[in-house]
Amino acid sequence: MALAAKAAKETDTRKRTVFIVDDHPLLRQGLALLINRENDLTVCGEAEEAQTAMRAISQYQPDILIVDISLNGPDGLDLLKNIRNSYPGLPVLILSMHDEATYAERALRARANGYIMKQEATEKVLVAVRRILNGEVYLSDRIANKMLQQYIGGASTALQSRLNALSDRELEVFRSIGEGRSTRQIADELHLSVKTVETYQAHLKEKLALRSGRELIQHAIQWKLNEGAA
Repeated sequence: MALAAKAAKETDTRKRTVFIVDDHPLLRQGLALLINRENDLTVCGEAEEAQTAMRAISQYQPDILIVDISLNGPDGLDLLKNIRNSYPGLPVLILSMHDEATYAERALRARANGYIMKQEATEKVLVAVRRILNGEVYLSDRIANKMLQQYIGGASTALQSRLNALSDRELEVFRSIGEGRSTRQIADELHLSVKTVETYQAHLKEKLALRSGRELIQHAIQWKLNEGAA
């Protein structure tokens, strides 16, 4: 009886393990310091890109992942989809610098358990992690309100409606264009050929009803500016 009680107590007090995937070492370090101060949580490992993360998940078997949406190579949404194929029940909290309900909606469609802004991370990440570990879905009030506004039409625009029709990879290329990256830079960062990126750019012009590459760049930059001002 005493042994059973001891085992139950050890189970109750076991720290839940967190694995962090982010390509910024300082952010990983900050999150790790924050989490490791807690009595019920501990960081069991870190990775800076998707392939390393996938290999490490089987090794560390974490209770939850915190994944940055913007990674070098395959992004956080690609990683999330791979995780869902291999580890369908593993909780994943998406961390993003993008204050844009489009990304939150896509993350939830890819079966993320939560979405949090990097600016909110130090204040809200522990709340988000604990809620997700308790079986809940976490969205900040700001993102939830923004998504609600889109659904009721208050924040919808023709461009936003067309953006919602883009694939995840097309949106990633559009975002990179808005950040001022050249076709070659986008190809290198996403591990694609220049020809493939040019094909994505052609699809973007068609889906967004734009007549030229110049218009595509202008719309992408304006979208990024609006996103940053949100």
